[in-house]
Amino acid sequence: MALSCSILCSRLSLTRLSGLTTNRITHGFYLQDVSCQSRLPLCKHFTSSKVRRGIGRYVSSRIQWANAKYEDFLKRRFPRFFLLYHTFKEGFKMLFQDAREVKRIKTKMLTKGAKFHDLHYREMEKLRQFRRDLIKAVPLVIITIPPFANYLIFFLMYFFPRQLLIPHFWTPRQQLEFRKVYHSHRTQHHQPVLKELEDVSQQVKNGHLQGLLKNLCTKVQRGGNPNVSEILAVRSLFSRAPLAMNTMSNEQMRHISPLLFLTPRLPGFLIGRRLNSHAVELLQLDRALSRMGPHQLSDWELKQACYVRGMNADSLDTSQSREWLSQWLQVSSALKESELSLLLHCMVLMSANYPSAASRH
Repeated sequence: MALSCSILCSRLSLTRLSGLTTNRITHGFYLQDVSCQSRLPLCKHFTSSKVRRGIGRYVSSRIQWANAKYEDFLKRRFPRFFLLYHTFKEGFKMLFQDAREVKRIKTKMLTKGAKFHDLHYREMEKLRQFRRDLIKAVPLVIITIPPFANYLIFFLMYFFPRQLLIPHFWTPRQQLEFRKVYHSHRTQHHQPVLKELEDVSQQVKNGHLQGLLKNLCTKVQRGGNPNVSEILAVRSLFSRAPLAMNTMSNEQMRHISPLLFLTPRLPGFLIGRRLNSHAVELLQLDRALSRMGPHQLSDWELKQACYVRGMNADSLDTSQSREWLSQWLQVSSALKESELSLLLHCMVLMSANYPSAASRH
């Protein structure tokens, strides 16, 4: 390699000097002989940059060739391991792309003085999801720092993908499977939330509103889906005790927390603060989505929007998903921030039985 570089430099130097001589003879200019001291720096500068670029292109092409051969070998001989390897590589690409996008959004917020609720829906959703993913991904990134630690990641991906990895490192099949598992954990708290809500209705002094709330709980418990008007008819109850955000019982908050994938194993006052923060964020997302128009969502974004709000739309077709999300936004757009407790309860009231034959009478 060193010999080749020397030959290349010599040829480039001769070519450059030949050019100077030709110009002198052709145009008839009188040019004094240039000393070696004046020629060498020029030749060195001219040739070294060319050589560096040539070597860089050569090394890059060889690395790409070796990587392609390695991937082809894995694909032929170890297809299951190749799937993990490919998922790992593409996952990191997506993670770094998300990081760059979040940096752009944060810069926009700093330079233009924009608040979270002023952002576009997709920007708000990107910040929300990246924050959740980052908390889980930081230990994973730290593990990959030592040499050859990526093989440990493959081990974790194979045996504990749902518990330790974020969706960036899940295969498409795993994403569907794990969303179903996580949603099944949420559905375990549907009946406790409804039971607690029914018990609390006994404390409502207004007889008419008490009856409406009881009927609402009974309808859902019997497999029906309440319509938007039935939900909004009891909205005033969720702005004051005992159903307002700051007056809910600890037991009710512990049942609602898993609906948002929050741990219920915290002191009551911390659970209340986290629930209120997530409820405000969800309301702001709903308002941004209403401004943008839910019809602009792609199929993947539509399913993700439903999932965040308590509905696993993987088993629904596009029209059913859009219908459910439209009903959710009708309720959400009519609520005030003082009625956020109802928005959290809607994750059960509106999704527990949708779609079902009982709701189509």
